Amino acid sequence: MDVLWSPPADRIENSPLRAYLNWLEKREGRPFPGHDALWAWSIEDLDRFWVSIVDYYEVAFSTPWTRVRTGDPMPHTRWFPGARLNWAEHALRAGDDDGTALVCVQEGGRPAREITFGALRRSVAAVAGWLRRAGVRPGDRVGAYLPNTEHAVIACLATAAVGAVWACCSPDFGADGAIGRLVQLEPAVLIAADGYHWNGKEIDRGDVLARLRAELPALRHVVHVPYVFDRPRPEGTTPWDDLLAQDEPSSFEQVESSHPLWVLFSSGTTGLPKGLVHGHGGITLEGLKWSGLYCGLRAGERMFTFTSTGWALWNMQLGALTQGAAITLYEGSPNHPPGAVWEVAARTGADLVLLGAAVITANTGVSPREEHDLSRLRHVMVSGSALPSAGYHWVMEHVGPDLRIDSTSGGTDISGSFVGASEYDPVRVGRIGGRLAGVDAAAWDEDGEPVVDAVGDLVITQPMPSMPVSLWNDPDAVRYTESYFDTWPGVWRHGDWVTMHADGSVSIHGRSDSTLNRQGVRLGSSDFYDVLETMDEITETLVIGVDLPDDGYWLGLFVVPAPGHELDDALKQKIVTTLRTRLTNRHVPDEIVEAPAVPHTLSGKRLEVPIKKLLSGRELSQAANIASVDDPDALRWYARFAAERGL
Repeated sequence: MDVLWSPPADRIENSPLRAYLNWLEKREGRPFPGHDALWAWSIEDLDRFWVSIVDYYEVAFSTPWTRVRTGDPMPHTRWFPGARLNWAEHALRAGDDDGTALVCVQEGGRPAREITFGALRRSVAAVAGWLRRAGVRPGDRVGAYLPNTEHAVIACLATAAVGAVWACCSPDFGADGAIGRLVQLEPAVLIAADGYHWNGKEIDRGDVLARLRAELPALRHVVHVPYVFDRPRPEGTTPWDDLLAQDEPSSFEQVESSHPLWVLFSSGTTGLPKGLVHGHGGITLEGLKWSGLYCGLRAGERMFTFTSTGWALWNMQLGALTQGAAITLYEGSPNHPPGAVWEVAARTGADLVLLGAAVITANTGVSPREEHDLSRLRHVMVSGSALPSAGYHWVMEHVGPDLRIDSTSGGTDISGSFVGASEYDPVRVGRIGGRLAGVDAAAWDEDGEPVVDAVGDLVITQPMPSMPVSLWNDPDAVRYTESYFDTWPGVWRHGDWVTMHADGSVSIHGRSDSTLNRQGVRLGSSDFYDVLETMDEITETLVIGVDLPDDGYWLGLFVVPAPGHELDDALKQKIVTTLRTRLTNRHVPDEIVEAPAVPHTLSGKRLEVPIKKLLSGRELSQAANIASVDDPDALRWYARFAAERGL
């Protein structure tokens, strides 16, 4: 396997990871010569590892913990039960008052605006005070419909400071997608912008805001953020500036470690998107570990994550603040003009860049190092999907020859990473460095046996603090268990095909379930169905995503026309327009195919996984049990289609 880059000894020796290992050696009275030794110890003595993170980063529990975790199996494990803290307090405690906390950049080369830690603390205190005066109490929900700007960061931190629960939808979601998520939470407050920027255009979201106000019946207050347009605010809303108008002392509600911090939404493969509830304690610990040991951030450094507020990377990047590092908030398209993300990285002095693999592959027509000064950049992290082999070579040739390329995998489910690279790992083309400390990850075959150098299901066999404390509206953990623990009780099955190589590196091969992953962003099939099946011309639809050779991807939409209609060019165009306007451009399929019917299980669920298996090359007998299908002839049609097309 090609080694593209190896870390110099002085880089390792001067890294924050090595500083932690030096401290750990004294504490434990044993050597930790590198990351492999750390990982092995961390899963052998999981509790002691996480206590070391608590102690090393001086986690401020206002009520001390008496035990590290409960003895309950996943998903019922609780970490540091009874201990109290506040995540926002940890996010805001490290930076000097005059140090930069946020660098705000808007598409189109406009000058960046910098916000200091002192100004951020004051703004968070002011908004938290307004929320308290508005009657928001611990456990209440604050919903947001905001682009990647300082408004979102301030509002998120303020919500956490009062012990309320944060949930944000990116404004590239249409009304249906946003309502389907936020309506589940019954938010008391909605903070919403009037629009956003994309590919040189100003996108108006006034109509979506009106629908959100109408269809979120528990709302008591709506805060209007006049971000794009200069026009009167909607009647009955509170202007954003009112939230900042009154000086308030900083005050952080101390909550139990598992108290809900935010709700991140899954893609919604079946039914409404799952609301993944993460706790203050777990996110504090995961954020400190990830930003300190793996991002290697120090006070005064800068991290630029290309993300929207609807992607878990947005939440993950906030961990940089715990190290006193700044985060760059870029609002706009990654490729307008071509190579825009690299221009922003250079202009804002990024030490670390985190972005989706699809962003890199979309920028391969430019050579950033020839056009921009990227001399501060030392680390490129890649998430969302595996970085193609050509992407590794492109980064080294066109971004910088002495970069640590760190392909990671984790996601919304844990607001963090399972696998990635440490400062000790060489960069191997097409490979992820290895498993992260505290993550007992493995590849299992169909019999639940671990396999090495062979493809298996990615499983996590011991709990992690940042696993969801619950799913929203799932009091008995029924849906939680079905989602992750149905295959092997007490073992988290993530839904990725993975190879754990003998040298410790990892390969991710794509989803083993029906989740769609388009350009590094997971899409929910139910979003397609909710939008399309209100059309008179359509009886039913089925959307399938298939990983192709050479890192390609095919998103196919099968359509069963209503009686008296046919899937002609006009209907195809209407489908495309509907998906683009009511959802996002990413939801537009690569191909729209007329089908005679959609087969279901006997309980009425569409056969997404079996049909994906057929399209991935499986034989019908291996993909589905015909006896459990409501329409075997329809399933046989998909088998013939797959065989003829040969995707």
